Amino acid sequence: MKKIGKQVLYISCTEGNDRNGEASFARLKDGAILHAYTRYGGGGDSDDAVAQIAYNLSYDEGETWSESRILFPIEKGEQNNMSPALFRMANGSLGVIYDCKTQGDNDAMYCMPVFRHSEDEGKTWSGETVCASPLQYMVMVNDCVTVLASGRIVVPLAICRPEGTYWIKSYVQFAVSDDNGESWHWLPVKVESDVDETVGLQEPGIYENAQGRLWLFCRTCCGYQYQSFSEDGGLSWSKAAPNFFFSSPDSPMRVKKVAENTVAAVFNPVPFNVFANKQERWGAAKRTPLCVAVSRDDGASFDTTGKSLSAGQMNDLSDHCYLLEDDLSESYCYPAVIGTKDGFLVSYYHSGGTDMCLHDTKVVKVTWDELK
Repeated sequence: MKKIGKQVLYISCTEGNDRNGEASFARLKDGAILHAYTRYGGGGDSDDAVAQIAYNLSYDEGETWSESRILFPIEKGEQNNMSPALFRMANGSLGVIYDCKTQGDNDAMYCMPVFRHSEDEGKTWSGETVCASPLQYMVMVNDCVTVLASGRIVVPLAICRPEGTYWIKSYVQFAVSDDNGESWHWLPVKVESDVDETVGLQEPGIYENAQGRLWLFCRTCCGYQYQSFSEDGGLSWSKAAPNFFFSSPDSPMRVKKVAENTVAAVFNPVPFNVFANKQERWGAAKRTPLCVAVSRDDGASFDTTGKSLSAGQMNDLSDHCYLLEDDLSESYCYPAVIGTKDGFLVSYYHSGGTDMCLHDTKVVKVTWDELK
């Protein structure tokens, strides 16, 4: 596979800033690109440590970036704001949803998605509106919110645990808004895995193709992204099944349209990570390398059918994939993607020479010339 992309931004950890990552992009009306990410500081680097949403701006298609500033500080009673997802709503306003964690009774931790909007391209923002209920622990991964052609905002959420329980077998539910975030409700459906294991479906994302078909893809512990499809705007879904093209070492994938008829899918291919001789701090294999698969027909050429492996499938993988990162001693995860005039940008965690994949933030730029 060909190595592509150049580094355009790297946000290293410093004293008092223990971790940087989980980003999202948005194109502003003046042409600038907004890059929002999670900035941890003052309490370690765990998922529940103190964190705020920071941002950078680029006015030259991602070639150079402003210094980092805080976009959403934690407010009274909040422990952690993380994993932003930026999006443009049907009314033209800029929206963002991120995970807000609070400490409850008996040291229980709650995680809820909160929505804010901006009428002046991110200069000022509304207050927080919780997108789902009741209070519990649910995970929205970064850069995952989808605004359908109908204008409906869809937030796929992994329901991770009831009060007092840590990890359970997660399933996916969908919080939606049909009035540009003024009100929210659940779709009357959930997607589950029927595999007998303890992880379930985690960190879901959705891609809508030009025909309105919704493709749900989820992180699992089963070696592949699991997928499900909806033909009716999310009201019903097919049975969750593995996608044998998109392997995954229990790591999330991101799929985004980056140009007309061009889709980029960023993921960790699991057959390669067995060659890494280093492990993460928690004992799992490194999430390495990091690849991008490119579709020139709105995702139709990806193997999204869940069918069994067939002759030539790995050749297809090689033909449609490029390497963003190929150092097997490092680790890379939680991508975010946006198109530019001359290519696309990918933001992701970089382990930065440590035994913790959730460490620094790196942004690379891929140009169309590299994909020829």
